[in-house]
Amino acid sequence: MESAVATVGRAAVETPRAIGTGERPGRAALAAVELRSAPRPSRLAVPLSSLAGVGPRLAERAARIGVETVGDLLANVPHRHEDRSAQTLISDLPLGAEKTIAVVVQSAKVRPTRRRNLRIVEAKVADESGVAKAVWFNQAWLADRLRPGSSWLLHGKLDRNGFRVADYEELGEGGIHTTGIVPTHSATEGLAPKKLRDWTHQAMAHAGDALEPLPAAIRARRRLAGVADAIHAAHFPATLEQVQPARERLAFEELFLHQAALAVRRRGRESERPGVAIAEPGELTAGWLDSLPFEPTADQRRAMDEIDADLASGRPMQRLLMGEVGSGKTMIALYAMLRAVESGHQAALMAPTETLAEQHAQTLDRLLEPSFLSFTLLTGSARAAGRREALARLASGELSIVVGTHALIEEGVEFASLGVAIVDEQHRFGVRQRAALDRKGAGDSAPHLLHMTATPIPRTLSLTAFGDLDSTVLRELPAGRRPVKTWVVGEEKREGAYGFIRDRLREGRQAFVVCPLVAESEKLQATAATAEAERLAAGEFSDFRVALLHGQMAAAEKSAAMESFAAGEADVLVATSVIEVGIDVSNAAVMLIEEADRYGLSQLHQLRGRIGRGEHESHCILFADPESERARMRLDAIASTRDGFKLAEVDLALRGEGEVLGTRQHGLPSFRVATLPEDMALLAAAREDVLALVREHGSLAAPELGPLLAAARERFGDERSEPIAA
Repeated sequence: MESAVATVGRAAVETPRAIGTGERPGRAALAAVELRSAPRPSRLAVPLSSLAGVGPRLAERAARIGVETVGDLLANVPHRHEDRSAQTLISDLPLGAEKTIAVVVQSAKVRPTRRRNLRIVEAKVADESGVAKAVWFNQAWLADRLRPGSSWLLHGKLDRNGFRVADYEELGEGGIHTTGIVPTHSATEGLAPKKLRDWTHQAMAHAGDALEPLPAAIRARRRLAGVADAIHAAHFPATLEQVQPARERLAFEELFLHQAALAVRRRGRESERPGVAIAEPGELTAGWLDSLPFEPTADQRRAMDEIDADLASGRPMQRLLMGEVGSGKTMIALYAMLRAVESGHQAALMAPTETLAEQHAQTLDRLLEPSFLSFTLLTGSARAAGRREALARLASGELSIVVGTHALIEEGVEFASLGVAIVDEQHRFGVRQRAALDRKGAGDSAPHLLHMTATPIPRTLSLTAFGDLDSTVLRELPAGRRPVKTWVVGEEKREGAYGFIRDRLREGRQAFVVCPLVAESEKLQATAATAEAERLAAGEFSDFRVALLHGQMAAAEKSAAMESFAAGEADVLVATSVIEVGIDVSNAAVMLIEEADRYGLSQLHQLRGRIGRGEHESHCILFADPESERARMRLDAIASTRDGFKLAEVDLALRGEGEVLGTRQHGLPSFRVATLPEDMALLAAAREDVLALVREHGSLAAPELGPLLAAARERFGDERSEPIAA
């Protein structure tokens, strides 16, 4: 963060200091630079087609990579730069190395080939040291431009067929492709990096129209140059040393704006409505805690204390509960719900699937068994009569607790007084779905929201996707949980693996067989699981009872399969990844996962967490034949590490933030410049500065922070389908 961006590339302007000097620019210097000319941000919204050489077809291709305006073009920071400042004589060209030569054309022609779709341009070029043949592929129109006597700069590499040209320009055209520090922007099919480079160079004239969103005090303290200077240096730097500071400056701004957007969103919910009034913990929760058949862990005690503080604050709770597999999140959720009930309010737990909702209902039934409290399960497959009865009891207040799916947020579902709402696996819900549950609160008060996830989330993701929530982490496992031994094996071990499982089944244990992740189709997964269950029942496990579970089954069939396995009436459960969360069978001691290299680390960890929940030693067998190095690294990590948070960090580094939580959801921001987890230090610094501004000004709606708030709205206002209001 102490690096700085001040000078720019070939379109240099006056700057507060020279790059790399370490000199701290003061506020006066920054203000002087800002007064050079007034930015006109409306120019950045001009369509890409306003630039020379951008026709409708090319504009459509650019839109595929999110570049539709001049501003988008400036935000499309190059992914690498190459120093082409040194020129080589023809006589000194080595074979196979990329070089730049300055030549005069002697002759040029189009050479036909036997392939109808391939035409080659050959030009005889020369410099003071000798003559060479320059070659272009499928650019026949270029032959007319290569006039005898014209001077050109060519960049490419020499092979046995001549000098293969990659980039070129006629002398006097600007030198942005073949000399100096040349950027390479991410392109797409039918749109070469050379085109983007040319358009971006044109767009540099509008870099000064970018508004400066960062407060001058923060820029001075962190030694950051102005936004226009950073844009210039990020695209067309004078030296390679300018590139990284320029990128860091723009990445910091992006992360800063996102954290500001999250802070405003959080403040908006807190100020819109007070939280439902919840009294101090009473006899109901005290008696329930005393009745539990286990002693809560220290992490669970701390989580309950944090929830108590939230409920007593007068503001609506906004907390994310993350936990290791089997760390007891449902117990914490039930505590929060009972806190609402003993204050005369209601509580709801919303899960993304019927399978998970049913598992939660079973867990609550077990944990509430000594209590007089009753609850109901409300899902889309509920029978009409039962649904009508449940809705009537909810509306009257007779029913205190409800567990369900998105059916809870449908029209017609009314609560007498919803005090606490739990959203499980919350990243699987869109923001509008969560907001709909929030609106079920009674009167002018907002229900307290506790978001849960069984996926350990790295700090980088928790600060971006869930940065507007307080967070609680459960790492400690309940007493008696035994570590799961994990092996990665190939096909040569298959018979031995089946024999090992049969031995465990004869000892009275049970086993899961998880079928492969086939593309993203649940129907294909269901087909694979069905076929595998039939094969195993007739073959390797013919002496045992085999059950089947997948997401395409009817709700009643899924419930029957789970109940059968939980009751010990089935020895082997063949399933898809639908069992990833919620299944709790203490006698299940073996899991076999097919094609494990198709899964992410977090998902493998969640699947593995379905076993090892009892007193018996448990084993996870991963069948895999990974072709990529990344897949091998994932499997090595899952075999050697049991810490879900460490695995999540590895997963983030290997797969990126968009995949760690599964399919990208509304809560995951899309950054143009910043890259996580590499920019974690910048993210932490940005968050620190935003929180300091909130403490200093009370909110980000202060008049002097107007540019910051406007930029946050513009960049991230709809990131999670919610408006950002001051």
